[in-house]
Amino acid sequence: MPGVVPYQEAWDLQNQLAGEVHTGIRPPTILLLEHPHTYTFGRSGKVENLLWDEAKLADKGIGVHWVDRGGDVTYHGPGQLVGYPILSLGTPGAHQEPKHLPQADYIGYLRNLEATIISTLRDFGLKGEQHPGMTGVWISTASKSILSEYNNPADQTPIKIASIGVKVDARGVSRHGFALNVNPDMSYWEGIIACGLDGYGETSLAELLSPTPDMKTVIERLIYAFGEQFNFKMMIEPL
Repeated sequence: MPGVVPYQEAWDLQNQLAGEVHTGIRPPTILLLEHPHTYTFGRSGKVENLLWDEAKLADKGIGVHWVDRGGDVTYHGPGQLVGYPILSLGTPGAHQEPKHLPQADYIGYLRNLEATIISTLRDFGLKGEQHPGMTGVWISTASKSILSEYNNPADQTPIKIASIGVKVDARGVSRHGFALNVNPDMSYWEGIIACGLDGYGETSLAELLSPTPDMKTVIERLIYAFGEQFNFKMMIEPL
């Protein structure tokens, strides 16, 4: 749990750890950290989904990175718990050229990450949901606890509380991961069309719960949920 880490530094660390996990000198690992204000674009990213110009980005202190995960643009920043699982999900056959994992395994991995976050939210009395055809974890606006925050209670469009975007390399090792909104500055989502999904909002634990659980508590619950979901015995160590 390194704390607040610049995005490029965390990306480089993921690549280093992925090599160590692949060769077996490091066990499966999950990095849990926060980033400075950052927008990242995945492989499906479209520049038109960045709404602020360079002057505004500089004024708000936002770095922009184009990366090799799936998905479009998302925000990372202080108060958001980012998780990067570095796991060996599979290896190519002995007589085959290296390829990415079959789609079924890839999708199953995404669903397991969503289930981990849903379990974590449940510990705080929130009902997180999967949304058909989309990745991430969502909160229904039909939930009584948050109806008052929206002008139109009849509109049951879900709002996202956690984003997911991953890469599984040719050796079957995962990178990137998820971002759970604990207590970030939500105004930074005004600078993007998050995940390229116009018309969908973002929320956080701070908007839904009073008092807001602190980051340490959220991390503890997520570590437990991750171990349960992926059948790992979890150990915490500094990097």
